Amino acid sequence: MRTANKFFNKENYRAALPAYEEVLAKDPDNAQALYRAGISYLTFDKEKAADYLYRAQKLKPNIDKELHYWLGRVDHINYRFDSAIEHFQAYQKEIPRRNEYRREEVAQLIQHARNAKREVANPKDVFVRNLGGTVNTAFSEHSPVISSDYNYLLFTSRSEASTGGKAAQDGEYFEDIFETNRLGEDEWEKPRIVSGALNSPGHDASIQLFDNDTKLLLYQSVNNGDIMVSERQSDGSWGAPKSISDKVNTRDFESDAYITPDGKTLYYSTSHYSENGDLDLYMIQRDNNGNWGTPKSLGRAINTPFDEDSPFLASDGTLYYSSRGNNSMGGYDIFAARYDSVANRRGRPENLGAPINTPDDDTYYRLAPDGSYAYLSSYRIGGYGEKDIYTINYIRNAALNGQVFTKADSIPIPGVELVFNGLQADKRPISYRDVTKPDSGAYAVQVLSGRKYQVQLSRDGEVIETQEIEVPVVVSDTTAITQNFYIEFVDTTGVLAGGTFAMEPVYFDTDEYILRPESTQELDSIARIMKANPNINISIEGHADARASDEYNLTLGQNRADAAYDYLVGKGISPKRLVTVTYGERRPAVPNTSEENMQLNRRTEFKVLPRQDDANQTVQ
Repeated sequence: MRTANKFFNKENYRAALPAYEEVLAKDPDNAQALYRAGISYLTFDKEKAADYLYRAQKLKPNIDKELHYWLGRVDHINYRFDSAIEHFQAYQKEIPRRNEYRREEVAQLIQHARNAKREVANPKDVFVRNLGGTVNTAFSEHSPVISSDYNYLLFTSRSEASTGGKAAQDGEYFEDIFETNRLGEDEWEKPRIVSGALNSPGHDASIQLFDNDTKLLLYQSVNNGDIMVSERQSDGSWGAPKSISDKVNTRDFESDAYITPDGKTLYYSTSHYSENGDLDLYMIQRDNNGNWGTPKSLGRAINTPFDEDSPFLASDGTLYYSSRGNNSMGGYDIFAARYDSVANRRGRPENLGAPINTPDDDTYYRLAPDGSYAYLSSYRIGGYGEKDIYTINYIRNAALNGQVFTKADSIPIPGVELVFNGLQADKRPISYRDVTKPDSGAYAVQVLSGRKYQVQLSRDGEVIETQEIEVPVVVSDTTAITQNFYIEFVDTTGVLAGGTFAMEPVYFDTDEYILRPESTQELDSIARIMKANPNINISIEGHADARASDEYNLTLGQNRADAAYDYLVGKGISPKRLVTVTYGERRPAVPNTSEENMQLNRRTEFKVLPRQDDANQTVQ
């Protein structure tokens, strides 16, 4: 216990935990060991941290005056926001009035929990995925840097493979820069520490590749933390880092940066100009002679009384960065300040929201060269240890297409309405619709990818069946997915399930009533059905789209009905079994809002009539 407490008091939680676990193995109800182990687990295992802290509270409710503070913290990072707020408010009542700093901190934590509750209830449609155990370890990995061809990755790790294998005071090893090459879409080579002069005995962190990937911005812990530049050598290794400029680096802390593609503007974080020692974002420009000018603050809209770090400028001018201020969900969150070219200024920073941001630290947002995905460093639940590197895929629409067939004999079915019902990430319903084409039974819709859809298939207003499909995540709007449907619809005799008859509409060209070749095939099928079922009579109903006048379309509809009538009579069907009627444009199958829809309205339909006698047919 003394060993564990020694490490705990130095905030070396990694070293404290094995000793606390040794105590708990012999004494499972040791409330003090549970309490301190729970605090130590906050970084490594959020669920276990909650379990230990609540067990300690149950065993000894007054174990420590800071108990409600830590229960609030553990509930916050485990997404139990209401409970977190209750604990913070209970703790707030016990803070002495003279401890203004602590009172302000807890007030901010309560606001963070409220922010997180709101953002988690309204998540964005993005897909966040851990980069995997090849890159991430039980230690911290962060600051991903991707090459312009997507295949070379630099990142920073505090794993035991670092230079010298020397642990820092907090139990992790000193930061070093590692590299790996892509083997496949989600597969990387085993990372290796970057050889040569890049890594020092202190902390070294990757920042950005630039100048056609021939130069690297990096951080080194020299001089309290500076921004450095290294150049790739002829043998492919990286040269000794040099300070980017004494106009940038000061006696204080410079932590991260972004340089524009032309090399003339640098955005960076520094504590040099801050009154309370927090990090703020600044920019500095270089003239045509290569000389850096005077640093300028990015202003109060960006910089808050809390830390701002990790700037990244996208090609559209949007500035992405991390902040502990604004409306953070907790710790660092990623924000976007979009550039307004008309007003010539940046808009108000926007929190990127859940699931990109979490109640814990989320930093080092780096957009891929084509903008289709991004990298992120995060302390989120489900990682390999401490901070891990993740990818963010921005979910796109997928072109979903296919055909609807009869299940029995795979015959394409025209005129089937497909309605795709799904949910957005925030649980709001979304719906997409199409009707299969007259000649092929084909459909095509644009749907939001990365979710399940309930697909309702119906015809003539009657639901045939409902199926469920899952559309995978796609990151390009040009991605096409084929999904065919097979339904219980028509058997080989043309009789539908339930004793009704399958008689498909026939379709016409604009302002025409001449039968198409495919129309005669359907009429031949109708003739066969009527000959096989001499007790049925049919109504032949002509329709038109809405382009001409109502009077004109009534005549056109009648001509289309007469064309089908004449063909069936020619195939030996008694005229006494046929009745014609026109509806013109008055009964559209679908709204006349597109050329495809108007084609579906230029049709003749066939309805089976109840038979009274051959001489006296009635139209229902």
